[in-house]
Amino acid sequence: MARFTLILSTILFLFHATGKGQDKTITLTVPDKKLSITIDYSNGCRIKQLRIKGKNTLSSSGVYTGIRTSDGSFSSAASQDIKVTKNAGTVTISGINYSTIKEKWVFKVKKDKIQWDITREYDQAARLEEMAFPQWNFSDLSVWKGGIMDNGGMVWCKYLKEVNDTYGVHTGGVTFWNAESGDALRITAVSDSKVAAKYSHSPQNEFTCTQFITDAPLQQRYNLSRYVAKKADVFAPFEVKKGTVTASYELQYVDYNKQYSRGILPGIDAVAVRELLNTTGRYGVVDNNIVGANGWLTNWKCLHEPFFAQIGMALNDENYTRNMSATLDQERDLAMLENGRVLSRWHNVPGDEIRGTYNAQTGYYEAMWGYTIDSQTGYVINTSEQFELNGDVSWLRSHQLSCEKALDWLIQRDSNKNGIFEMMNDGIADKKASDWIDIVWASFENSFVNAQLYEALMRWSSCEKILGNQEKADHYTAVALKLKTAFNKPVEEGGFWSASKQQYVYWRDKDGSIHGDNLVTPVNFAAIAFGICDDPKRIALVLDQIEQRTAAEKLFHWPLCFDSFKREEVHSGNWPFPKYENGDIFPTWGYLGVRAYTKYNKDIALKYIRNILEQYKKDGLSSQRYSRTTQLGLGDDILAGICTSITALYTDIYGVRPKWNRLGIEPNMSKPLNGAKFSYTLRDTVYKLELSENNYMMSTGSFSIRSKESFGAGMKGNTLTYYPQNKETRTLAISGQGISIVVTNIFSWTIKSSGDYQFMLNGLQPGSGYQVSINNVLQHIRADKDGRLYIKSNCKPDTRFLVSLKA
Repeated sequence: MARFTLILSTILFLFHATGKGQDKTITLTVPDKKLSITIDYSNGCRIKQLRIKGKNTLSSSGVYTGIRTSDGSFSSAASQDIKVTKNAGTVTISGINYSTIKEKWVFKVKKDKIQWDITREYDQAARLEEMAFPQWNFSDLSVWKGGIMDNGGMVWCKYLKEVNDTYGVHTGGVTFWNAESGDALRITAVSDSKVAAKYSHSPQNEFTCTQFITDAPLQQRYNLSRYVAKKADVFAPFEVKKGTVTASYELQYVDYNKQYSRGILPGIDAVAVRELLNTTGRYGVVDNNIVGANGWLTNWKCLHEPFFAQIGMALNDENYTRNMSATLDQERDLAMLENGRVLSRWHNVPGDEIRGTYNAQTGYYEAMWGYTIDSQTGYVINTSEQFELNGDVSWLRSHQLSCEKALDWLIQRDSNKNGIFEMMNDGIADKKASDWIDIVWASFENSFVNAQLYEALMRWSSCEKILGNQEKADHYTAVALKLKTAFNKPVEEGGFWSASKQQYVYWRDKDGSIHGDNLVTPVNFAAIAFGICDDPKRIALVLDQIEQRTAAEKLFHWPLCFDSFKREEVHSGNWPFPKYENGDIFPTWGYLGVRAYTKYNKDIALKYIRNILEQYKKDGLSSQRYSRTTQLGLGDDILAGICTSITALYTDIYGVRPKWNRLGIEPNMSKPLNGAKFSYTLRDTVYKLELSENNYMMSTGSFSIRSKESFGAGMKGNTLTYYPQNKETRTLAISGQGISIVVTNIFSWTIKSSGDYQFMLNGLQPGSGYQVSINNVLQHIRADKDGRLYIKSNCKPDTRFLVSLKA
């Protein structure tokens, strides 16, 4: 045997040849040896091994390129006349010829990455059934827990249960991870052409990832299905042109535990938080432009859910954020009717729709169970919250008309002019739904939808103000306040509050009859969480009652309702109680419960957050709902919304509240959680947060702020703006370098760094005189006509400022 070893830069090449055969391999290894690949070109060409920390992850099939036509399958693994050249740390493999295709592969090691460039030449146009550009064949479905895709979604290997179960998406980059070892493999795909990928359970029980490079976006083979059971060919046949196509792949070892760390979270299982969000939380991404909660296994997205942007806030992944923005763009363009009605669902196939409403090209339609009106509010709430994440005023402006139309469509539905807005069904005799709880016949004046409308109106009013339309902002605020007054009236006076039952009822039929006084949790939670109910006595009555009954049954999470609906109020599938939407546990609305309890009793909120994490560790929350009697998972339709109790951990306990021009923190910490430390990235700025009771710190590479009160902060150029209580009523702007500040309140702060700083207090009484104390040295300054006061100071550590209005 002849053996040659050549080291070029950081690349290790091993060439093997036997006296008789053509057994030849090349090994490329990154400097820290955590990633290496071995290319075998002895009989065709393929990557034979891909080792992570020395352990091979591939099956015997390895990684190869290829095509499938109506005439058969062809791949690089059967190509001939392979030629290998080496030049300045680069390995080029040419002569990879099969069918009518010629390929060249170029490999190089770039620091901790291995780059693989593929150039494919088609000598004629052709119609292909399949493509491998390339196909990665991992040894089995246990090598990786799943893959986080570069559209914010996730493939969960355990759901590819049967041979040929396949999930196909229109993006190619992915990070595969193993939660037990903490190892991950990132594959970054770059091409000037369109990139797609499918993930499958092969007949050899391999886990395969196949990438496609095409001129036009691939179409689905079976209706609009992204996931197909027991079928490997998820994409429709496609055309390729004569000519050359290129793609580049970067392979990189990733320390999963470090890269996806949730930080130090005392009192909280941070690993469970990470895994829940990276699986259940991401599962609702069906594809590019389709971000939902029902997810890719069932190919469903309900537009009548208001928490998709909130999930993105907790995931803190720019890819999910970008995809959610694009999803709302698509829904604005394809799912909204001219009159402002927002269609309620997307699905891959017809069969769930009101007859005549399914669009086979787009997949949007009205649900067969009834006109679910909360698609109006869901669109507006998601758009408003998404703007806080992307911070793009131009993007928000592109949704201004559509959000106004969506709100106005619902605002116009008040036939009796009482300030409560009406559904499209009049009563339970219609046997139709009007909201997310879609096989309960909630009708006419629906408190759940109206509570969501209040939230949508208040959020959109703020957006209108940012867009410069104060008149519209005032209009939507006025509508919301009128709704709030009407909503809180006793049922005897046309409102929803039942003094006898000490709860908000669900709905009122057009004939005036009251329904849903069986303590429906999302209804009552929504009223409190969205702030339409702010009466402390009512809040206590509702939340004490819910907690007493939940604890008495020893339930791990809140049921949809505590007592039974009447038989005539629900679909037969909800009978007898407790069954399905008539009494089972639906954790999807957990964030409303956590938000409602947080300001009333933080310990109760924390208990249910911990409970959902424990349930995740038991079963991965791989269910639609949980049985009221056994507390075991039920339903084939997994719901990503089950993660919302954990999104509320971030929004309502840690108080992470992104704003379009800053990051805000409004914590509700308790002793068991003290000492939380984690990073949060907002629009490319990494914020380090340290949170304990009444002690909050936020820092970046440019500034550090510590305060006992909630606040927001944003840096533009060398100017830091501090927002007390995370509001914009008054602000403190500080210009300078390396700013470190401890804030007592807007009128009292201490500079902990050294430098020349200029301070501007905004929101003061115009023209009024103020006394400014700098380390007890007084000066008198008058606010200008716009209520701004300017201070300049050369500061040393512990320079204390105190501002007060002159008597």
